[in-house]
Amino acid sequence: MKPTLFPFWLAFLLPATALAEQSPSSQQALAPAVASLGRGAATNDVGGQVMQLLLGLLLVIGLIFLLAWLARRVQQQLPAGARNDSIQLLATRPLGPRERLLLVQVGKEQVLLGLTPGSIETLHVLQEPVEIAPSPAPASGEFARRLRQVLHTNRTDDKES
Repeated sequence: MKPTLFPFWLAFLLPATALAEQSPSSQQALAPAVASLGRGAATNDVGGQVMQLLLGLLLVIGLIFLLAWLARRVQQQLPAGARNDSIQLLATRPLGPRERLLLVQVGKEQVLLGLTPGSIETLHVLQEPVEIAPSPAPASGEFARRLRQVLHTNRTDDKES
């Protein structure tokens, strides 16, 4: 034991030795009070303990929901430049019910990947990037035209009233 810690331990041992040296009559006088405290605490504290348990549980569950809400808010407020758009999915082609080919652009390089339920494998790294034609705009049918017309008239009616 280090000499600097000796007074520290001595301060804890002195009260214990003083209690041990009490007379038997004082110990007998305290025994009924200690016993009644033990019985009352056992019967009256069960409701308090259950209440304390429930309040603690509610506090923890509330804290979990608060942190989940806070995480969503922080993610939504990230600037668009903070996202990493250096990886883009250019094309996909299904080969079977659960297998497909993926053409992925990573920086200036294009990689052909095979995707199966158990693995993702690099099939080929393309030396020359493949030019992907923009997908044609979906055909505008009669239903789409009428829907836009109805929505537009509803907006103008709402603004007038």
